[in-house]
Amino acid sequence: MHFTFSTLEPKDRYKLLIGAIVPRPIAWVTTLNPVGGVNLAPFSAFNYMGNDPGIVAFSPGKTKQTLVNLEREREFVVNLVPVVLLEAMNLSATDFPSEVSELDIAGLTTAPSVQLRTPRVAQSPVNLECRVHSILEIGNNRVVIGEVLEFHIADEFVDAGKLYVDSGGLDLLARLGGAGGYATTRDRLERARIPYEAWLENQEKTLES
Repeated sequence: MHFTFSTLEPKDRYKLLIGAIVPRPIAWVTTLNPVGGVNLAPFSAFNYMGNDPGIVAFSPGKTKQTLVNLEREREFVVNLVPVVLLEAMNLSATDFPSEVSELDIAGLTTAPSVQLRTPRVAQSPVNLECRVHSILEIGNNRVVIGEVLEFHIADEFVDAGKLYVDSGGLDLLARLGGAGGYATTRDRLERARIPYEAWLENQEKTLES
């Protein structure tokens, strides 16, 4: 079965895309509103995009307060979401009036950033301070590209010498399809990448046998 996207309504493209592209990491984004209050909202159209410089990208709705804030301030913080913060994250997705603090509703607190005015979510184990690099307008989509300026991670989840991150220990949430589907990083498979030389040697041994 196949679908020609130009013949579908946006809502139907959305259903297909979010149902098939899983799991998706969640960017829990903090921004500053015009009076200096903190807005918090989750987005699952998000990922790492490069390391030289460090780049992340996410797509907020074009009418979202998050987009309005970062267009003005040119900065934001991505906070990652562990399983223990599922309920708080879900509350922050509610479409509250702009004067309502999602942080207060969800029982969260903030910690100061190093380079930004925008604070971090203190309870999140990983925070990325980002400067807006660019905002792409593609049809009715907005794609925010951010350069990572500072990377915060709880001490217990990183080897400071080797820069090894305990991904399993972070126990992060990811988004699935449907109205309320989530996955965790608890189930893990390991498979080392095969160097070409090792693959070639194995092929030669197979032919010899």
